[in-house]
Amino acid sequence: MPVEITWWGHATCTVEDSNVRVLTDPLFARRLAHLRRRRGALPPPGARRADVALVSHLHADHLHVPSLARLEPGTRLLVPRGAPRAVPGLRRLTHLRVSEVAPGDEIRVGDLLIRAVPARHDGRRLPLGPHHSPALGYVVEGEARTYFAGDTALFDDMAKEVGPVEVALLPVGGWGPYLGEGHLDAGRAAQALARLAPRSAVPVHYGTYWPIGMDAVRPHEFHAPGEEFVRLAAEHAPRVAVHRLGHGESVRLEVAR
Repeated sequence: MPVEITWWGHATCTVEDSNVRVLTDPLFARRLAHLRRRRGALPPPGARRADVALVSHLHADHLHVPSLARLEPGTRLLVPRGAPRAVPGLRRLTHLRVSEVAPGDEIRVGDLLIRAVPARHDGRRLPLGPHHSPALGYVVEGEARTYFAGDTALFDDMAKEVGPVEVALLPVGGWGPYLGEGHLDAGRAAQALARLAPRSAVPVHYGTYWPIGMDAVRPHEFHAPGEEFVRLAAEHAPRVAVHRLGHGESVRLEVAR
């Protein structure tokens, strides 16, 4: 059975594997604080349908309470441990089945096994608060093993912590003119790809949101990371098939272990 990946923009993807729909970091907003969606239509209502939604960390462009509130009743929601204490709005989402997870935790959803893995990123809710939660990636294992990195820096034990995977959803950019610490740009994402050595990869977390009034500030940081990742991945990991999707586009991957 093929695995299907749909990129809705930013870090939001649907992974369909073993008749289970997995939604990553749901963000369905036209505007978020100082950010506005500059490319790609808003995901259609069908994008909100999922058996389980994964939240990688507490930053508002990844844990967006209004978007989570629009998920269908009964949806399973995995969040970093401590998230409901740090983000009180989560506690009002009583129509969802919320589970807190930390690196190493495994959750069974249908025929999928979902494993939380470490990420190197600031896991706090900003602006700064007193509560800390781990930043996470996830490995979704069914017909394929699919790694959703969330936000992370490149780190030495990445391949060991993640383990063998067939598909990698890797962030390659950001939402502003400069990337801070704890992020992958196109070059570092290509290095991560070489370490992880999946069969296929999809670049995410670029080319969707940009600060209001900053259209002319380093615009290549908005437009270019996807194409740059394709180019650099061919140098660093030539055996990996990279699928650069447009907003709302899907790819079906025949994965044989």
